[in-house]
Amino acid sequence: MAKRQPIEKTRGGGRYSEAAFWSFIRSGLRAKHSRWAPRYAALAAAKRPYKGDNARQKFEYKCAVCKKWHIQKDVEVDHITPCGSLKCYDDLPGFVERMFVEVEGYRVACKSCHLKITKKEREKNASK
Repeated sequence: MAKRQPIEKTRGGGRYSEAAFWSFIRSGLRAKHSRWAPRYAALAAAKRPYKGDNARQKFEYKCAVCKKWHIQKDVEVDHITPCGSLKCYDDLPGFVERMFVEVEGYRVACKSCHLKITKKEREKNASK
């Protein structure tokens, strides 16, 4: 078995490889994105009072893809235009611009539809 070459850790005082550094930056941006007001506005626009039997459930949300109604834990707010990759400084402005969009740049999708959308985007990017 061949020995693996050690990954050069050039970032953060020798603590991070280049890939780990950009993963750290992406993670921080995603954490801030979770509080982005237009994201919540998109969710609110897809909301209606719950009409089922569960008295604890107050609202349900319409999937923009399958057009079915789902409880909140079963939906996700999706970017209409994918954020793309963040692997170097040149990617940063475009990534941030696509991440922090206004309400028109989002759609609410149930988890199964979101999974299909994400899979399709990844296959498209892999073929490039």
